[in-house]
Amino acid sequence: MFASVTSSALVGIDPCPVRVEAHVPGAGKVAFSIVGLPDTAVREARERVRSAILASGFPFPGGRVTVNLAPADLPKMGSAYDLPIALGLLAANRTIPPRACDAVVLGELALDGYVRGSRGSLAAGLVARSRGLRCIVAAETASEAALAGGDVRGVGSLAEAVTASIGEPQDAPERPSPPIVAPDDSTIDLAAVRGQPVARLALEIAAAGGHHLLLSGPPGAGKTMLARSLPTILPNLTDEEQLDVARARAAGGRPPLLSSRPPFRTPHHSATPAAILGGGSGVPVPGELTLASRGVLFLDELAEFPPYLLDSLRQPIEEGVVHVARKGASVAFPAYVQLVAATNPCPCGYRGDERRPCRCSPGSVERYQRRLSGPLVDRFDLRVGVPRVAADELTGPPGEASAAVRSRVAAAREAQRERGRLNSILDRSTLDEMLWSAGAKASLRSGIELLGLTGRGWDRVRRVAKTVADLNGRTEIVSEDVDIALDLRGES
Repeated sequence: MFASVTSSALVGIDPCPVRVEAHVPGAGKVAFSIVGLPDTAVREARERVRSAILASGFPFPGGRVTVNLAPADLPKMGSAYDLPIALGLLAANRTIPPRACDAVVLGELALDGYVRGSRGSLAAGLVARSRGLRCIVAAETASEAALAGGDVRGVGSLAEAVTASIGEPQDAPERPSPPIVAPDDSTIDLAAVRGQPVARLALEIAAAGGHHLLLSGPPGAGKTMLARSLPTILPNLTDEEQLDVARARAAGGRPPLLSSRPPFRTPHHSATPAAILGGGSGVPVPGELTLASRGVLFLDELAEFPPYLLDSLRQPIEEGVVHVARKGASVAFPAYVQLVAATNPCPCGYRGDERRPCRCSPGSVERYQRRLSGPLVDRFDLRVGVPRVAADELTGPPGEASAAVRSRVAAAREAQRERGRLNSILDRSTLDEMLWSAGAKASLRSGIELLGLTGRGWDRVRRVAKTVADLNGRTEIVSEDVDIALDLRGES
């Protein structure tokens, strides 16, 4: 006799359906085999499933029992397949009706039949939603699966899972609700930043167009405060974007909570390449680059990061995806990040400061700045100096609050949404078709001839100029927009 139950696995951050096939011949030598590239934890499910079925009062099938986890070429890891294996065996043995298999099931079994929570419940919920099936997971992770929507049942034991799978409404466990997300307290309102009018303008333009931003200046000038205030002026995430963020967190082993605010990640400069880009032993897991997707990746003390690690970011931030290859596994993780970085101009930090002299030798300054390669710096649309704040600015009234700036950013983003793309990823042909005044074309030509703009720099200046025009409610790009873009790129 044969039965199959649907379960799920994670490939990168994407859910993949797994078909748990159970065959019970009813005769032959007693044996229990699990095939389909199981790891040690999956193979050990034989003992957990046998004990849980008997402890729950159900008969265990006799003869040679075979369980296949399909697709057979996808590695299966962890103990989350215990519950679907148990339900598949009970259905194949006709202990429960075959309709009990019409669900997506995930969960670890204890020897007494208790169902423990396991990693991947959100993936199970997404597979169930896509197939129009009921999702059955452990009660402690049911709220995670409920993020995907659909019919989710949290169960505490194998007996409850049988009841929920058969679909008896009077005995079905209560359906969970998605978790409530607390506000993010790692960000700072823009009103806390005193002075810095040029940097504040650059921050607003970066938020409006999704542009990468590099801040450079002496210690204590406000670079970190500016970066931490960026999420507070970004528009809220859409429902699908919130789900993408939750999927990335779940794949990284973190609580997959829904939040309308963009993620903000700040890895330390001692982080390994696997921690930033993704990787690890076995199946690759997402790194900080993916956890910041749909939000902001902030690299503080940029020049302290290893140069090879910084250069490895060039392709992912350009393409919006990072490819991680390991022995036997190659995974593509999303990397739709807005990169913000802060750095000092020299090792002591005071090169060019009006109040404190620089103590660094020319050679140490050159070595320090050489840690940032030209191709990496060229990928920052906005490169802004953040000087020391004057005393009257520090003691004066607070600056404009984030709420007021966010309203202007939202209006500019709405214009881009109607065009279908953020300005930061506009291609050259789209930029060519936009309305450029004669003065704007002249300013661009001057930028190429006098400032030595590269082809990439030329496109990035045009993208920033379009964002400035959007913030001012103009469809035509004028020379003032181009001049601001050139100034904020540090090319003029």
